[in-house]
Amino acid sequence: MGTVIILYLAVIVLMIASMWKIFTKAGKPGWACIIPIYNIIVLLEIIGKPWWWLLLMLIPIANFVIMIWALNLLSKSFGHEVGFTLGLIFLGFIFFPILGLGESKYVGPAGQAQAPQAPPAA
Repeated sequence: MGTVIILYLAVIVLMIASMWKIFTKAGKPGWACIIPIYNIIVLLEIIGKPWWWLLLMLIPIANFVIMIWALNLLSKSFGHEVGFTLGLIFLGFIFFPILGLGESKYVGPAGQAQAPQAPPAA
């Protein structure tokens, strides 16, 4: 039982460290990830959505849709695609550390800061 508790605490510490780095990569204070409610507001700022999305997250069933949408926008904010979003949803304990502690760079809310694609030369 002690091993399970230690493993559980290790995963919690890893997730907090990952979110801390995600916040700092996005130019937000890292400590904000450990403050309930405020961490969601800061996350919404990172993905470029208004604060009232927090209210949508309080509606049963709609909260699943909004959270999946928010994770998709977070993935895009760091230059990743839908496959990475699926990883964040189903294997968050692996993909959040990849996002926060890996080489991912913040490219702007929902990837808006990415340079527009030049049309192919004719």
